[in-house]
Amino acid sequence: MSAATYNLSIDQGTTFALDLTVKEAGVVKDLTGYQARAQLRRTKSAATAAASFTCSVLIPASQGKVKMELSASQSDAIDSGLYFYDLEIFTASDVIVKRLIEGQIVLSQSITRD
Repeated sequence: MSAATYNLSIDQGTTFALDLTVKEAGVVKDLTGYQARAQLRRTKSAATAAASFTCSVLIPASQGKVKMELSASQSDAIDSGLYFYDLEIFTASDVIVKRLIEGQIVLSQSITRD
């Protein structure tokens, strides 16, 4: 299974959440024993992440659902512009690692402020 390309837009200073169902050959994948992780970087080769998404495998894991979130305070702390991300599922000690989706994120500048 190769990663699907999915480009996203996030508004700076807002909450972002993406839920997806993982399937292999059209069948929902049982994610029991898996965790998820995702990062946002200015360039694909950037040494440090601009942000790490909060990722979770939703219960029951047998339904194959993953949630990827960025809080309003996290998105507010990131400069607007173009970024790259990917979302992976993995098992303990990275015995199995699978990239689910990847792509670009346009983070648009916030206008309204406190």
